[in-house]
Amino acid sequence: MNVLVTGGAGFIGSHLVEELVKRKHKVLVLDNLSTGNINNLKRVKNKIKFVKFDLLKNKNLSKLLLNVDYVFHLAALSKVGESIKKPQIYYKTNVVGTQNLLNSINKKKIKKLIYSASASCYGNPKEIPTSEKAKINTLSPYALTKWMSEKMIMEYAEIYKFPTISLRFFNVYGPRSTASSAYSSVISVFLKQKLRNKPLTIVGNGLQTRSFIYVSDVVEAMIKAAKSKIKNEIFNLGSDKSTKIIDLVKIFKSKKVFIPKRIGDPKHSHSDIKKINKILNWRPKVTIREGIQILLNENTN
Repeated sequence: MNVLVTGGAGFIGSHLVEELVKRKHKVLVLDNLSTGNINNLKRVKNKIKFVKFDLLKNKNLSKLLLNVDYVFHLAALSKVGESIKKPQIYYKTNVVGTQNLLNSINKKKIKKLIYSASASCYGNPKEIPTSEKAKINTLSPYALTKWMSEKMIMEYAEIYKFPTISLRFFNVYGPRSTASSAYSSVISVFLKQKLRNKPLTIVGNGLQTRSFIYVSDVVEAMIKAAKSKIKNEIFNLGSDKSTKIIDLVKIFKSKKVFIPKRIGDPKHSHSDIKKINKILNWRPKVTIREGIQILLNENTN
């Protein structure tokens, strides 16, 4: 099948591209490389078509998407703090970029669009673990633009009758995640500090919780969602277990230091994944201890 991955040179996108290549799919990657890195695709560079492209530019976009069957839309800016300082850039990139993509896909031909949404749309939820029915409460322009894009995709799908699935990512971590990524910056930051023999910086009191999910589990869910007959649904994509930030320090076996808390950070994040487990028969395989050990082994050998 012909697959498009927007943001395919990024952290999650590059892992998805590798798995799609492994499964013998024909992959087109679009990335403007503002946050992605072409080196992330070095293992598959001769087996894919890569086009440096900004979704804010309509020119040639329809031509590029002419024969695409499946779309995985991951292209977005994702730094919470930066979005507070530059809300207009986040709106343009995340919302207008998504609109341009929707206007350019062949809605009659497309078999499915998989959108990488964000669990940041829940803000500080009253419902813990948090299900897909929880109240939307965005705490940052990043969260708002990701949710607006999800809403727009679901509406387009209904109007133009094409199938889509939106996956609300919780805290994704793994190789190639940068210390500035909204998905799992804390693990990337801790890893960097651990490798430099520095104390781990805990924001606030460290009692805030996160639903960490290893990148290979995310990729499996995305492909499963694409191949399923399920359409026009929203699913949480996270771990069924929540981890306190202070407990991460114990896994890393490092010293710690406390720093002031940040604007836009939710206190607790714990995904209710009953829906995706029941409908798509998916659940994560890699525990937080196993995932961190993989990262430590990869960076110390």
